[in-house]
Amino acid sequence: CSAGPMKFVLAPYNGSLPQLAYNPYSWSKTTSIILLDSPVGTGFSYARDVEGYHDIGDFSFSMHVLIFLNKWFTDHPHYQSNPFFVGGSSYAGKMSPIIAQHISQEIELGKQPKINLKGYVVGNPVTGSDYDDNFRVPYAHGVGIISDQLYEAAIRNCKGSYIRPTDKMCARVLNTFQNLVSEIDVSQILGVNCIRGMLTHRFLSEEYIQLSDPSPEQPTLDCFSYRYYLCNIWANDDSTREALGVKRGTIGEFVRCKKSIPYTSEVPSSIKYHFNLTSRGYRSLVFSGDHDLVIPFLSTHAWIRSF
Repeated sequence: CSAGPMKFVLAPYNGSLPQLAYNPYSWSKTTSIILLDSPVGTGFSYARDVEGYHDIGDFSFSMHVLIFLNKWFTDHPHYQSNPFFVGGSSYAGKMSPIIAQHISQEIELGKQPKINLKGYVVGNPVTGSDYDDNFRVPYAHGVGIISDQLYEAAIRNCKGSYIRPTDKMCARVLNTFQNLVSEIDVSQILGVNCIRGMLTHRFLSEEYIQLSDPSPEQPTLDCFSYRYYLCNIWANDDSTREALGVKRGTIGEFVRCKKSIPYTSEVPSSIKYHFNLTSRGYRSLVFSGDHDLVIPFLSTHAWIRSF
């Protein structure tokens, strides 16, 4: 997915170019930020031949970012002394420590350009299904989404394991759970639910996933996904593309999240990358919103405490 940091003036669309909203607290006031569309095919990124879109997954994603950074710092050597942090949220939060470890390994090997890596920043980061998926039931009970009776049935029949159930009663309880949470916006539990059943689509426990956005074509103004609708209009405007320096003919229609990109989730857990980096003295900032049922803050707390 692309263009996450863009903020728009939320108003009914009138056919003109959506207006960007000024953020007085932007990190760009104190830092230089590179916003990278990755993996290849997302946002305005593209491959020169069709082979570049094959075998896209965690490993190629992280290596392509490393190649880009090496080329960018070679072309902009005056930035090499700046403290450098890798950042990402949600699935990019899983990839950030992987990318940071690649950079740290090149530093240890003495490769050039030498990036002044200091650490990484992740928000509501995907870590692995054993943590992310398994804490959704306890979180839902903790915030009052499911009843004590259903939670107790889950504990009794699933015995603390709420993913890939093999027990019939556990599977039945989890099916009831799925039906209940389909009534809310699982990415923002207090928001208006514009997409039913979204949690099922955003499960990342399968080896093969699609980087898809099930948002409706034109959501209502009170939907969180309305800003994504504005983003697509804004990014497909000729004046926007000219201002961003997008080469003509390289990209057709901009789609915030492309369903057509097949992506293989090759790293089952990013915990070892977090551990390797922090044990080497790199700094980490991990932050979580407490209204996210997809990546509950309970799961983030749990893997941090596992070190």
